Amino acid sequence: MERTLCIIKPDAIRKRIEGNIIQIILDAGFNIIGLKLIKLTKESAERFYEIHREKPFFDGLVKFMTSGPAIVIALEKENAVEDFRNLIGATDPKKAKEGTIRKLYATDVQENAVHGSDSIENGIREVSFFFDETELVK
Repeated sequence: MERTLCIIKPDAIRKRIEGNIIQIILDAGFNIIGLKLIKLTKESAERFYEIHREKPFFDGLVKFMTSGPAIVIALEKENAVEDFRNLIGATDPKKAKEGTIRKLYATDVQENAVHGSDSIENGIREVSFFFDETELVK
């Protein structure tokens, strides 16, 4: 079983669509093994998105991700990373396939409703960023 991280971002929480997103995830066969409502601090957002530090969108991303609560969800499933990336769709909702979470709920490239791990290694790292192994349901 693979693990991947989902973050339901502040824009989705403001729109009150987190329940819809969670239902889509469950309907796609993912197991939720951890779930938390959080408020990222500037420091924690900068650490989580460290890989993007030198990119021009980094400061805006940190500001957006700290603008309100988010929900972090540890997911487990065979082929979890690839299946979840397919479920959420392209980062740019204009390029996302019909029926994907971002096509349904994203506003633009930044306010795109959800985050999903982009590799098996990042799935492991990102889940452990937010969850201690003892917090996860086995």
